[in-house]
Amino acid sequence: MITFVICLVALVLGYAIYGRFVERVFAPDDRPTPAIAKADGIDFVAMPYWKVFMIQFLNIAGTGPIFGAIMGAKFGPVAYLWIIFGCIFAGAVHDYLSGMLSLRNGGSDLPSLVQRYLGGAAAKVLLVFAVFLLIMVGTVFVYSPAEILGNIGGSKVMWMGVIFAYYIVATMLPIDKIIGKIYPVFSFSLLFMAVALVVMLFVKMPVLPELWDGLGNLGQKTDPAGFTDSIFPCLFITIACGAISGFHATQSPLMARCLKSERKGRPIFYGAMITEGMVALVWATVAMWFFYDAPQPGYEQIAGGAAKGFHTSAPMVVNLVCNDWLGVLGGILAMLGVVAAPITSGDTAFRSARLIVAQALKINQLPKANRLYICIPLFVVSFALLIWQISNPDGFNTIWQYFGWANQTLSVFTLWSITVYLAREKKPYVITLIPALFMTCVCTTFLAVSKTAFGLPLGVSYAIGAAALVIAAAWFGMWMKKFKKA
Repeated sequence: MITFVICLVALVLGYAIYGRFVERVFAPDDRPTPAIAKADGIDFVAMPYWKVFMIQFLNIAGTGPIFGAIMGAKFGPVAYLWIIFGCIFAGAVHDYLSGMLSLRNGGSDLPSLVQRYLGGAAAKVLLVFAVFLLIMVGTVFVYSPAEILGNIGGSKVMWMGVIFAYYIVATMLPIDKIIGKIYPVFSFSLLFMAVALVVMLFVKMPVLPELWDGLGNLGQKTDPAGFTDSIFPCLFITIACGAISGFHATQSPLMARCLKSERKGRPIFYGAMITEGMVALVWATVAMWFFYDAPQPGYEQIAGGAAKGFHTSAPMVVNLVCNDWLGVLGGILAMLGVVAAPITSGDTAFRSARLIVAQALKINQLPKANRLYICIPLFVVSFALLIWQISNPDGFNTIWQYFGWANQTLSVFTLWSITVYLAREKKPYVITLIPALFMTCVCTTFLAVSKTAFGLPLGVSYAIGAAALVIAAAWFGMWMKKFKKA
């Protein structure tokens, strides 16, 4: 519990100190924002700051800081370090600067920003990449809440249909009709769940592995035959939304189109990511108790938990812990937050995809028919993936792994775009250069080692990842040299 408290304090200080430093680097001012200058009543709609924060938090949260943290906790206390350092120095910086760049560029989406700072070729690759990722996000976030709701009542397939129908409606309607009205309520549910679990952690005071107990891979020690993932790079792919997530760069422009002042960017973008880091920290701690509590693992202390033991699925961990720790009412509210988070991230993923395609093809989004023309192909592809996912026994895990890698690769594009922007503006670009280099190495190494990709030996994969890091650093160095001469 000592490590948990230290990490919680670190996140708060990170927002107060490093967040303010990053804000000074960008230097927000009082220029008119896209919500005012380009108001259209559909996507560019000025909203109260508290509402924008709650929507941004729910948009980026999804199942990432919950399911990802639970699965990442199997690596042991090293997960704490990634959540803290990743969130403060990478994820929150990534979210803040991508959101503020969108503000400065008329509410532009991520591919448009990449085109401006990395060039047309990179933008075309990212356009296809981002749209496909967003479709995968929407598909994945149909399955996980449907699985949880199916355990409460009704069938999983029935809930998939209900959620999918909601996606279609929410994607088409103006942002303030559904998203602006109900998302703050769901955000409260998600925050309530996190706060309630923090209270229970202090009430129960479980025995947990601390940082000073060692940073070895506890999963491999617990189940050396069944848990074969290495800390590097797998931990940094598994815990994404609680540390850094490229998906967030597709969501920040949505709220950049709703902000009335640039000066509120830090609490909205940086603050929402820090809040998400806190949620991830809570669930990582709960999961460590569930998997590792000495002298008796937590799953043996909860009815039904010992069925799969160390390999209990993340949704099942949520279900078991919430019902056991929070009682009936608390469990319902907590589960509502866990269910609402992925559903709301799913519909804003489709909304982002619609806007990215519309901006690329220059299709006016005021007419409903134009929105429908873009949405139909997106939902057809997603529905096909959903059918495949249902019919394939390991469909969810397969899509989730591809989503995880694609998600972090998207953050690489974003970080490099921001780095180029900062270098052009003669600002301290090192704040994003280091995360960009690190994530480039992580994503390349994971692509090489993953069994769903090349499946190369770990040593070879490390060498490939190191080579990618060197090449990326050399590329940036050459670009900087050319830029200074221009």
